[in-house]
Amino acid sequence: MTIDRLVRIFAGAFVLISLALGVDGSPAFVNSNFLWFTAFGGANLFQSGFTNICPLAGILKRLGVRSEGGCAV
Repeated sequence: MTIDRLVRIFAGAFVLISLALGVDGSPAFVNSNFLWFTAFGGANLFQSGFTNICPLAGILKRLGVRSEGGCAV
């Protein structure tokens, strides 16, 4: 799995989990302050689109996850 796919999977999971914990009608509701995590995730994705800087991508790269460009068989 590549860095780009892992970043998208992590971002999607982050948003869904924070919504489940922060929306009042959810059975997993804890506190509406969890919606700040959703806002953080959205802001990070927004700035990453302009600057091409993603903290998670840097962490995954240091951990040795391969970046795109590999041959898909």
